[in-house]
Amino acid sequence: MSHIAEWKTRVHLFEEERTTTVRVELDTGTTRMTGHGTAHCHPVDHNVPEIGDELAAARAFEDLAVQLKRIAFSDMDGPGTGHRSGPAAGAAGRLDMAGS
Repeated sequence: MSHIAEWKTRVHLFEEERTTTVRVELDTGTTRMTGHGTAHCHPVDHNVPEIGDELAAARAFEDLAVQLKRIAFSDMDGPGTGHRSGPAAGAAGRLDMAGS
């Protein structure tokens, strides 16, 4: 059985006084979530906004990834899935997402 989905994302970047803040909004069609990230330019460093954008965006996407993993693990524990991802599951019952 094939499954095709389209998730929509919006990335908002704000820079003020050598601090870049990023908000990533994800809409899966059934769930909406937001990831946040910031980057600060050290006072002795040259202010290169692109670097702050990249670092803050990476942190926002990492935040979103953690949220997605929590939802996936929670869904795996749901009725009818046949999986247990909690501590009682043992190594064979868990999906290892640490390296993903």
